[in-house]
Amino acid sequence: MSNVNSKICNYITREWLLPWLKAGKSQSSFAIRHNIDESTVRKIKGKKEYRIPVETLSKICEAKNLKLSDFFLLVGI
Repeated sequence: MSNVNSKICNYITREWLLPWLKAGKSQSSFAIRHNIDESTVRKIKGKKEYRIPVETLSKICEAKNLKLSDFFLLVGI
């Protein structure tokens, strides 16, 4: 199951967070825009495995106007 968490966090970091940061936006603004705490953003991109709650993932997907089922297809789960 840990592989699933890694895939999810890696996808969010690679596809959404890093481009956000490279555009000159802050990690804090990413958190606000996606209705999550900044500490959650740090956990998602951190080296230690983070078991992302479905509720958190749902908030991020909602901010992206993306259904959870579509997110899982993107990630390949």
